[in-house]
Amino acid sequence: MTDAVRWGIEPGYHDVAGQWHDTPTATTDAILAIMGAEGDDPPPPAAIIAAPGRPHPHLVPGQLTLEDGTTVDVAGDLPYDLPLGYHRFRPFDDGAETPLIVGPGRCYLPDDLRLWGWAAQLYAARSRASWGMGDLADLRRLGQWSAAQGAGFALINPLHAALPVGPQQPSPYFASSRSFHSPLYLRIEEVPGARDLPDLASLAAAGQALNADRLIDRDEVWRLKSAALEELFDRFPGDAAFERYLADQGEALARYAVFCALCEEYGVPWEKWPVEVRRPDAEGVASFAATPTGARRSRYHAWLQWLFDRQLAAAGETIGLVQDLAIGADAGGADGWTWQDCIALDARVGAPPDEFNPDGQNWGLPPFDPWRLRAQGYRPFIELARAGLRHAGGMRFDHVMGLFRLFWIPEGATPAEGAYVRYPAGDLLDILALESQRAQAFVVGEDLGTVEPSCRTELAERRVLSYRLLWFESTPPDGGEWPRQALAAVTTHDLPTVAGVWTGADLAARQERGLPTNTESERALRDKLRRWTDVRDDEPVEEVIARVYRLLAAAPCALVAAALDDAVAVAERPNMPGTADEWPNWRIALPVPVEEIERRPLAASIAAALSGRGGPPSGST
Repeated sequence: MTDAVRWGIEPGYHDVAGQWHDTPTATTDAILAIMGAEGDDPPPPAAIIAAPGRPHPHLVPGQLTLEDGTTVDVAGDLPYDLPLGYHRFRPFDDGAETPLIVGPGRCYLPDDLRLWGWAAQLYAARSRASWGMGDLADLRRLGQWSAAQGAGFALINPLHAALPVGPQQPSPYFASSRSFHSPLYLRIEEVPGARDLPDLASLAAAGQALNADRLIDRDEVWRLKSAALEELFDRFPGDAAFERYLADQGEALARYAVFCALCEEYGVPWEKWPVEVRRPDAEGVASFAATPTGARRSRYHAWLQWLFDRQLAAAGETIGLVQDLAIGADAGGADGWTWQDCIALDARVGAPPDEFNPDGQNWGLPPFDPWRLRAQGYRPFIELARAGLRHAGGMRFDHVMGLFRLFWIPEGATPAEGAYVRYPAGDLLDILALESQRAQAFVVGEDLGTVEPSCRTELAERRVLSYRLLWFESTPPDGGEWPRQALAAVTTHDLPTVAGVWTGADLAARQERGLPTNTESERALRDKLRRWTDVRDDEPVEEVIARVYRLLAAAPCALVAAALDDAVAVAERPNMPGTADEWPNWRIALPVPVEEIERRPLAASIAAALSGRGGPPSGST
């Protein structure tokens, strides 16, 4: 009988209240079947990983080919003076070549890091020049404005690519690909050749007219932007920088671009495509890519990624961007097709029931199979980490506990019937540290929810910043108990805004829609605001918000983030977990354009409070 624990399936878990929940036998059996588990142990690793703090591997006589092409003969213990990077080892006895990854062990994190910044849902941060949703030029403007206020970073939602055909997926956390980006965020006027486009003025007018509606219509935005982009691509004369980008991105970009072209040819999801193109290595894929239509459309989608890369780089020059790497991707998207051999397509990731979500959560995203991922030398994870750190000063790793374990829900089961599955966290953290050091960018691990203390200890040792939310903490940020190695904030996209709590609008919205609520818990948040900021029950919401951020400024944490929603006292949260049509998730724009936010006294008050944090406190750790 297969040992489920050796395959990483936990026998149960403690919830946030400390109560133990057994994993149902049917769940264990289902997950073993999804993994294709055979025998006592998972498949062996396909890569050798070396990092400080662990014994270096012992190698048979052979030759190392370093990343720069240098060769080194080795036998016995691996040398400790190898350069960081991705190398290759081949035994002299003609054995198979094995990847060798040498990492630094810890992520990039300056000792004196002490910054504040705005946290923004970019799609919601529209300017008057936006075509219905915030774009990369708006991000550049946000960066310039923030830097002028003394901010050191801008934390943004994932900009991951959605499927290239309609309807456009609104959730930034339900991507087609986490390695590539959504052209919805392109500023059309800044695409090469746009000035000479005859239809530009009429398309821009139609796009800007969408700003009159607070709810974002991504399908109409994409229709208008596609019309401009298709015509601009027809006129594109070529560019040496584009050719260099194609060469630099290599096979990963070529794979993604042909996937997009195949979507246009056969629709979605890819599981319903003809069998000859259902795998990226199938002969039909290469044949399609060689046809005039396949070649042209693949080049078009690669060109869109190049445009995005240029505009993202320009935004990153204004301020340190903190990109957000989502925990998973759509099973029917590019990542599901590309990495289908190491993704558990018959399971979904979620969270067990808790006080904020009594029914638990099913995020609808398939997890990596930990052992098939390891058997592929972690190549998919390397691509994800590298993409998340590109043109960035930092990266927010969504649900960072997923490096240790993920809550799997077999198809057809409820979150209450899920189980935790273990991952090779040491290897994944070694790779993350290597990519972080190479990018000279810090990593913030979103470690909210059910967390094992040992995991937080490991993350701290790896110099991954933790998260501290005012809503969840039992002591105020000025009490000296919040950790130095953390990002401090009031709320996140899944939780109420300050105005939502103080006015009762968030609780009322949930009750009006018949959603599960914990009235006592949500009212306790308002009481916390009143006590910690010393305000009256009838205090205007703007004054409460200002006081909250003056309080947050005292946190000893390395990073402090202010929600742009709070700068304009928005009462609606961006996302209401567990809802579909009941709430316009990910579609609510800020009520005023960014030009007006820049002039708002409340925004200036928040910035002034956080800019006064000064340097790092003496003796902080």
